[in-house]
Amino acid sequence: MAVEAENANFSLSSLWYDKRNRAIVLQIITVSIFVWFVYQIVNNAVTNMENQGLNPGFGFMSQIAGFNPTSPEFNLTSFDVNSSTHGDVFVLGIVNTLLISFVGVILATIVGFVVGVLRLSNNLLIKLLATTYIEVMRNIPLLLHIFIWYFGVVLFLPQLMGALPEGGRGVTGINFLGLDMIFMSNRGINFPSPVLEAGWQVILIAFIAAIAGIVFLSKWAKKRQDETGQIFPVLWASLGLIIGLPILAYFIAGQPVSWDIPQATRFNLKGGASMPGHMMGLLMALVVYTGAFIAENVRSGIQSVSHGQTEAAFALGIRPNVTMRKIIIPQAMRVIIPPMTSQYLNLTKNSSLAVAIGYPDLVNIFTGVSLNQTGNAVEIIALTMLVYLTISLTISIFMNWYNKRVALVER
Repeated sequence: MAVEAENANFSLSSLWYDKRNRAIVLQIITVSIFVWFVYQIVNNAVTNMENQGLNPGFGFMSQIAGFNPTSPEFNLTSFDVNSSTHGDVFVLGIVNTLLISFVGVILATIVGFVVGVLRLSNNLLIKLLATTYIEVMRNIPLLLHIFIWYFGVVLFLPQLMGALPEGGRGVTGINFLGLDMIFMSNRGINFPSPVLEAGWQVILIAFIAAIAGIVFLSKWAKKRQDETGQIFPVLWASLGLIIGLPILAYFIAGQPVSWDIPQATRFNLKGGASMPGHMMGLLMALVVYTGAFIAENVRSGIQSVSHGQTEAAFALGIRPNVTMRKIIIPQAMRVIIPPMTSQYLNLTKNSSLAVAIGYPDLVNIFTGVSLNQTGNAVEIIALTMLVYLTISLTISIFMNWYNKRVALVER
């Protein structure tokens, strides 16, 4: 019996001292503690809500909201104040958040790349201006950026009546081909919107085909250059495809797209589409602020490439702009992408500051107004966190995939 007990103790101790078995046991214990902690938090929240007479759950999503979270000119989901529910408010908030994030990421990337390259210019004035922009803009809090752009710029634009023809065509009314088509005022920007008619899908198919053609053309041009050394003008050919093919389809399909042009009435504009003033202010603040950080990422990425690459390119007679585009930037992308991913995530999450100027994003109308009306704080906060988590993970997954595509492959 003593020998059997000693063998059993030896077996247990050997299992514990095995690194793999010990790691499995510790992971099981950690997960169990986490599950127990989450259960206690949820159970405590549900109990407290029941004690206060609140019904936990998501039934409130089907209740009529009873408020109008957006203006009629900026209603991207056909929201109806008389019939739309808090679920519709949730969807509208997501759409507006995705819109400002998507447009902001694109514009901030353009601004960041341009300023980052200019920061390394040999022209002292251009370099000084780029450096000043970066150092000033990224050291001012984003909330102040939003206030400055909205209250100090957008609201100081001429009033709408100054932009209307009847009001005495002001400097903000842009006359295009003899017609007033674009109006800028302290209410925002009004511009023509497309009206889709029967057969417009042909144009969409042509646009998709043009993108596919550009991808194929780029691969073919790269293979041709590797084999023969001859450079094919991919940029101009791509522009011809992306512009020419949809225009050709437009006329072949019988011009199935018309334009709804804003028409000036006595006190307002009728028709067309608009970008409200609060969206203009928020977008400018996000782009200017985030673009400064991206510019620094671009500068550091370019400087990480050995200067010998530039000297070798010049020795081969390659022009400076081609050297930057074809040699330096592709190698710098492996350094630029990871920190730029963080800036994309920051821009998306920073868009929640829209509540400061009334832009109807998810935090403003759902976490704000809907929460105050229903009292379902736990559910609404949880849904809001889930949305931002999903968006952030999607951006991270895409950027990690792209980072692998542009990474240098060692042979």
